[in-house]
Amino acid sequence: MAIHRFRPTRYHTVIGTAEPCLRVADGDTIIADTIDASGLDANEAQAWERGNPMTGPFYVDGAAPGDTLLVQINRLTPSRATGWTYSPLAFTVLDPAYIPERPASERAVWIIDANAGTVRLRDPAAGLENFMPEIAPMIGCFGVAPARGQAISTATSAQHGGNMDYRMFKPGTTAWLPVSVPGALFYLGDGHACQGDGEIVGTGIETSFEMEVTLKVLKRSITWPRGETADDIFTVGNARPLDQALQHATTEMLRWLGEDYGLDAHAASHLMGQVVNYDIGNVFNPAYTVGCRIAKRWLTKR
Repeated sequence: MAIHRFRPTRYHTVIGTAEPCLRVADGDTIIADTIDASGLDANEAQAWERGNPMTGPFYVDGAAPGDTLLVQINRLTPSRATGWTYSPLAFTVLDPAYIPERPASERAVWIIDANAGTVRLRDPAAGLENFMPEIAPMIGCFGVAPARGQAISTATSAQHGGNMDYRMFKPGTTAWLPVSVPGALFYLGDGHACQGDGEIVGTGIETSFEMEVTLKVLKRSITWPRGETADDIFTVGNARPLDQALQHATTEMLRWLGEDYGLDAHAASHLMGQVVNYDIGNVFNPAYTVGCRIAKRWLTKR
């Protein structure tokens, strides 16, 4: 199992079938630099055009259409001491008749204090002088090449993954992605130092990262992304309207409970009806994201 240190010189604002930047073996680990959503690198230089530019794609030997790519998120380390967000709240999360007052500048700069483990506004608004949430790194956008030669914008998401902005995609999580092309062609980027549910200002705290992931091939098929932490399993649906995303996530969880935990639809409905948790991922971009999550303490693998 090799470890590859990769420093990209080009990026992608679509996820699709493209020339691989690196070929790795099943089980290898990649340590890769990523740039922020607007294309700024670790030196705050404009390395690429804006729009969630991705590092990749990485070709994984042995991955074939119908397989599943497991992505162990080992480490997400911000590579600079600043990030940025937008303001105010997105119109998608407000009543249509409510028009918020717009600030003089819609882009705010945040200080990422690695020593303190916190983030804070460089020029805090009144009342937020002592607002310093903890750094909570996550991957906003990542995925594998979709089927049928599609190239899907990194502004949105679908079965292949993409711009899900789901806070569970953090260190310690293993993500599952359905493979549609030889080698899977894995992309990652759009790191956030911190973000609330929904990405409701249109960004997390956007910054550049050094990301470490381990890629493994699982010889089984899934339909929508899945994930696993020490405490939970979860499935992800990406669609619009929000109820359709929830339907995709719920259906994928129902499949998983049958496949790995031996629960028929009757048993699964009793379990899910009492202990399921729903999380909201992205509700800003063209497709919305819903996570369907169940604590492992309720489950026994067959």
